Amino acid sequence: MSALRHNPDKPLAGWRVLVPRGGPWGDQVAANLRSRGALPIVAPMINFAPTDDAAALETALAKLAAGDFDWMTVTSATTVDVLSSHRAVVAPGTRIAAVGETTAAALVAAGYHVDIVPSEDNSAKGLLADWEAATHGVIPLRVLTLRSEIAKPLLTEGLRRIGHDVESVVAYRTVGVPVSDRVVADVKAGRVHAVLVTSGSVAQQVQEQLGPIPTTTLIACIGPRTAKDAAAIGLRVDVIADERSAESLIEALVRLAPRDL
Repeated sequence: MSALRHNPDKPLAGWRVLVPRGGPWGDQVAANLRSRGALPIVAPMINFAPTDDAAALETALAKLAAGDFDWMTVTSATTVDVLSSHRAVVAPGTRIAAVGETTAAALVAAGYHVDIVPSEDNSAKGLLADWEAATHGVIPLRVLTLRSEIAKPLLTEGLRRIGHDVESVVAYRTVGVPVSDRVVADVKAGRVHAVLVTSGSVAQQVQEQLGPIPTTTLIACIGPRTAKDAAAIGLRVDVIADERSAESLIEALVRLAPRDL
């Protein structure tokens, strides 16, 4: 891959960056990359499918509407989409904890309220750290935790260890999406300067569909958890975002922009 000249006004000028998710998130990331001079390649590598246990989800949502839970935890914007598609009703007395500002914004946009967002660490660990203060130490509480099929039950297990009555329900499944032959060829030929990795499931698809990634291509992970998941399946990690956000992920690339590729 030929060297790119650093431009302080467009620090990613000429960089071809693979964006592994589509939809509003992918569109926003692509726009942010273009504003920095990059050439985004939007190639969704994962999608979301209904849970295999629809009956369990329907039962949990009926209990949610009936006020059977004191709290509900929501860990992703995709879970909000599931709530909206089921026209889920949250009883007036039930409070909602969102992991991350993106999830919180999605809940508000869908017409739900948010009572807790982790103050610093936008993760299950961060929510657990803030939980006691937010709930005034009341134990036990009845908590509904909604998650993806492949998500590690860190939040559910943490709340149970504290002493809460937790019902964990799979809200959706994550499935791989094949990228085009052209994208595969461009990556393998070293014509892509960076690949964004936004979750463990994305890391799995990058490794399976595109690996081994040329050493001239930067692999940028959105946070330590994702980086750990990527490393566990043998995917090289070159840079980790300081925060679990798309903006921080792009800034991680900008910091490396002066480097010739």
